Amino acid sequence: MKKLALHWKIIIGMVLGLFLGLSLSYAGLAQFSSDWIKPFGTIFIRLLKLIAVPLVLISLVNGVSSMTDLSKLSKMGGRAVGIYLTTTIIAVSIGLVLVNLFQPGAGFSNELRETFLTKFADTASSKTQMALAVQQRSPLQPLLDMVPGNIFNAMSSNSNMLQVIFFAILFSIALVAIPSEHGKAVKNLFNSLDKVILKMVDLIMLFAPYGVFALITSLITDFTGDDPSKASQLLIALGFYSLVVVMGLTIMITVVYPTILKVFAKVNFSTFIRGIFPAQMMAFSTSSSAAALPVTMKQVEEELGVSEETTSFVLPLGATINMDGTCLYQGVAAVFIAQVFGIDLTLGEQLSIVITATLASIGAAAVPGAGIIMLIIVLEQVGLPSEGIALILAPDRILDMFRTVVNVTGDASVAILVDRSVGNKPKIEETAE
Repeated sequence: MKKLALHWKIIIGMVLGLFLGLSLSYAGLAQFSSDWIKPFGTIFIRLLKLIAVPLVLISLVNGVSSMTDLSKLSKMGGRAVGIYLTTTIIAVSIGLVLVNLFQPGAGFSNELRETFLTKFADTASSKTQMALAVQQRSPLQPLLDMVPGNIFNAMSSNSNMLQVIFFAILFSIALVAIPSEHGKAVKNLFNSLDKVILKMVDLIMLFAPYGVFALITSLITDFTGDDPSKASQLLIALGFYSLVVVMGLTIMITVVYPTILKVFAKVNFSTFIRGIFPAQMMAFSTSSSAAALPVTMKQVEEELGVSEETTSFVLPLGATINMDGTCLYQGVAAVFIAQVFGIDLTLGEQLSIVITATLASIGAAAVPGAGIIMLIIVLEQVGLPSEGIALILAPDRILDMFRTVVNVTGDASVAILVDRSVGNKPKIEETAE
């Protein structure tokens, strides 16, 4: 009997978690889910985060140090960042076109607006304070944040991934620059560590279906509590807005990425989706590009045949600075809030959203909820009331799951494009010429 593929096990876990979460909510057992089921989902996320930093550090050193031509690294980095910025601008633009076309906030009543502002006032206030702290930073603060003062402090948090990447690249360049007889032992060590860390990923992924099951169950019960009808009312009120966001995210996955891959890499998109699907499911269930990174790296390298030197450099970088799904959502959300408050945004202000959302995505934490903080910066940039985020907090956790899928899919697409551009040929079925 053929063994069931991992992505099918994950899907089964998601479906069962959805049904159990709804059942517990209707039965008034939301607290039972929080006490006895949610911890297993938390453990799973912690396991993924546990290996994220060592995986990036070891893989990056192993990949970069294997290069004999360091100019290739510079070329790879420049092209990756260029493609990331291009797809991000495309994503925000798609979001703005859709939200202006469908006007999801135009029919929002004043009564309903006040209800949402009251319900989520405390959360909106805390997010605003966090965004203000980000806004008050120096213009060159992102550059400063890339350089660690202490590598051990940098490795203590997944939010410092850019610092880990900086150290790994500097270490790798130095390793290549010294005489080969002195660096051979270190290279062999990191090659062995790379195999160990990938085996750890395999072992953790055995727990994935159960972790996803627990995550989805607890998500439903946390969101609905013991009265699922209340959640239904909130979701219906924001359903049109959510539909516009999902529509934009779907266009990115079904139109933008397939077109880019077909034109510039001539790869079969259905084969690409089959290869990246487990990583997409992980992104969907965890809402974290960082948590999904180990699975993304494994799938892109093993299933899509992208070279290790490319995956170890491009994917960690993408998980940190490439947020296509998040930026698209920010564009839609900002204009939606303006529509609810009856504020007309000029073309210049909407172009400002594109620029601000793109720049704000660079260095944004690849964790659940980071998009909300970045959204406040976007709102402040165009003079919209920051308390307007209260209007979109209800469905944000669910939308976060969808936009993280887009973020991860974009990272994998760029990895293939960069790998092809530097002369490597991914072992993935090509489309007919």
